[in-house]
Amino acid sequence: MNRWTLVACVALLTGTLCAEVSAHEHIGSDTNITKAVAVMRPASGSNVHGLVTFTKVEGGVRVVADIEGLTPGEHGFHIHEFGDCSAASAASAGAHFNPHKEPHGGPDSAHQHEGDLGNILANDSGLGHYDRVNKMIELGGPESILGRSVIVHAKADDLKSQPTGNAGARVACGLIGVAGP
Repeated sequence: MNRWTLVACVALLTGTLCAEVSAHEHIGSDTNITKAVAVMRPASGSNVHGLVTFTKVEGGVRVVADIEGLTPGEHGFHIHEFGDCSAASAASAGAHFNPHKEPHGGPDSAHQHEGDLGNILANDSGLGHYDRVNKMIELGGPESILGRSVIVHAKADDLKSQPTGNAGARVACGLIGVAGP
């Protein structure tokens, strides 16, 4: 059993039936989900925090992020494969979400990871804002981003270096979960 497998058991009159269930299949199986959210918490000793929302819209998923505590300039912004922000460095979130094994790129690249959101730009006050419709990510189905994490990095993503864009340390991490109405 890997770290994304759960054991589900059902008691029957004649005994107990147990089966392994993939956590991501369960989390992302509802195709009627229209909104998700990630509350961003500091990582790597930073003070970076904020909120990222994901809303299903015509043509994809609208990603809106408002992040505070950044240094002025661009910062790599990615969806990572695991919904685990427990390590101080956020390394527990794993690599970029990349189910099709594509090379790293930017949000407008012909080939990219599904998790490649590009950069978020912070102003002189350290406030970063991002608002873009992404055609590659999904809130339901087998390749759902639900239960994964969002990471903000210390440096700009150069949108070409493999496998991560040379974006530096992970300064904020948030688990992507289903949002209320």
